[in-house]
Amino acid sequence: MKRKHFLALTLASFVTACTSSNPNPKAPSKVTLTISVAASLQDVMKAVKNIYQLENPNLEIIYNFGSSGSLQQQIEQGAPTDVFISAAPKQMNVLEKRGLLLTQTRQNLLTNNLVLITPKDSTTSVTFETLSTADLEKIALGDPDSVPAGQYGKQVFNSLKAYDKLTPKLVYGKSVRQVLFYVETGNVDAGIVYATDATISSKVKVTDTAPEDSHSPIIYPIAVIKESKKTEESQKFIDFLLSEKGQSVFADYGFTKPEN
Repeated sequence: MKRKHFLALTLASFVTACTSSNPNPKAPSKVTLTISVAASLQDVMKAVKNIYQLENPNLEIIYNFGSSGSLQQQIEQGAPTDVFISAAPKQMNVLEKRGLLLTQTRQNLLTNNLVLITPKDSTTSVTFETLSTADLEKIALGDPDSVPAGQYGKQVFNSLKAYDKLTPKLVYGKSVRQVLFYVETGNVDAGIVYATDATISSKVKVTDTAPEDSHSPIIYPIAVIKESKKTEESQKFIDFLLSEKGQSVFADYGFTKPEN
């Protein structure tokens, strides 16, 4: 009798221990998505994260912000990435050509405008047309080799036949946000950024908007990376960004939806 009582107590203790260590064995494990995102999307993507994680508590989003060119290189070198958002088609085209994107997941997510900015307290009145003749010492531009905003800016200068004349004055930034910082701190007289970058800063003012026909369309493409182990969750995230709710968040930050 005592032996049976001992065995019953032992079994009860074992069950209790198992239950305590795993109180909810059916609870789904948390999924982490790593998203590589163009630097110009920092603020809006943080807002997106707050909304999306609230609706999907079992998912965690980790952002890797940087210039589209550097993010492209990281993906090519095998950096763990589930979704890539580029500030220009060029970087996405390279990854697609090399077979690094999951087939049929690429879509156009957003559009933007390119603007000329000066420090808020600047008395200089300058436009893209007068930039080459204005009395300016330094003009910030994203590095055209890796920063899409710099590539678009160079196209604008070339369309005005002013790039060669402006080159000695150019100070290259590693990202569009670095260009914004240069202007905010007064380290340069003017800079070329996206309209959405200028909107978030109280330390700069927009003096001109580049004509749409002076540069390639500013398109932000998005796609799932082929090596991702969480393709279903990645596609679900992309679907949210493209949804009416997701696009309304982007609209709040000045981005627009592509026509196609």
